[in-house]
Amino acid sequence: MLKVNDLDRSRAGGSDPAKSALICGSVAYDTILLFPDYFKAHILPDKIHMLNVAFLVPEMRREFGGCAANIAYNLHLLGDRAIPMAAAGEDFAPYRQRLMSLGIDVEHIVEIPNSFTAQAFITTDLDDNQITAFHPGAMQFAHQNRVSGLANSVSLGIVAPDGRQAMMEHAVQFSEANIPFIFDPGQGLPMFSGDELKTFIGQARWVAVNDYEWELMQQKTGFKVSDVTERIEALIVTRGAQGSVIYTKGQEHVIPCAKPVAVVDPTGCGDAYRAGLIHGLLWQRDWPTIGRVASLLGAIKIESRGPQNHCFTMEVFKQRFVDNWGDQFSIGE
Repeated sequence: MLKVNDLDRSRAGGSDPAKSALICGSVAYDTILLFPDYFKAHILPDKIHMLNVAFLVPEMRREFGGCAANIAYNLHLLGDRAIPMAAAGEDFAPYRQRLMSLGIDVEHIVEIPNSFTAQAFITTDLDDNQITAFHPGAMQFAHQNRVSGLANSVSLGIVAPDGRQAMMEHAVQFSEANIPFIFDPGQGLPMFSGDELKTFIGQARWVAVNDYEWELMQQKTGFKVSDVTERIEALIVTRGAQGSVIYTKGQEHVIPCAKPVAVVDPTGCGDAYRAGLIHGLLWQRDWPTIGRVASLLGAIKIESRGPQNHCFTMEVFKQRFVDNWGDQFSIGE
């Protein structure tokens, strides 16, 4: 049985390729605008065809986001070496400085001239309804990065939401370099046809989606769980507050949701969960343990606003692991 205190070993991962992961995905600025009223009070249903509204938003905050950076941030908290691979714009300097101050590798975040870093502008009303505008910016050029040069520096990777061409090319490059990777299409899933999704599944070793994305993937590909697990080692389906399910060949591991201290902001919880998956895979844990580490990391994230403002000591993480799962699901040798 694995021991909880073995988590501390991950902090010695350093530059060891066996404990390093390549995180292909986006970096982005998230601008959160809080509207102290209700959208429904300002949008006339019979005038929706000629919509022209303005919302006064006295409260605003800017967060560091993007799937690659969020996953790397969470892996860094667990002591692993995460290498984000992404494209950013000429406004990236503050973000670059932040990542460097945390000790996160920025060598493979390319800056694209005459472009902005991807930006999400999210206006939220008192009912937690959201109106979002997303500008991909430099993300559209993420395919300029290449995985192949890091074949000897990492033991696994992830293809997370990014530019369409980048996701397709990076999956091919991971496959050609024999680097196992997680295919995590996220909100980018609608960009791909059924045949393209089948190709991704054939290239990946693991697939991670939420329950809505899994339904859409099934519609597009015609695949059932068994069709996917015949081709890969595991299909991971997250279900929000209902936890997650990890399907392997002939097995189904139901992962309960870890208990958060408070539910503050779900933004970035999926990325935190995926960082937990990667951590467990780097350390060759069993699937029930991997799922529980991922679930706990997501619960810790939901207690803070923004995708990169939570933090913890390993002692706290270990204790919360025991509090949630008990000794029978401990971590170690």
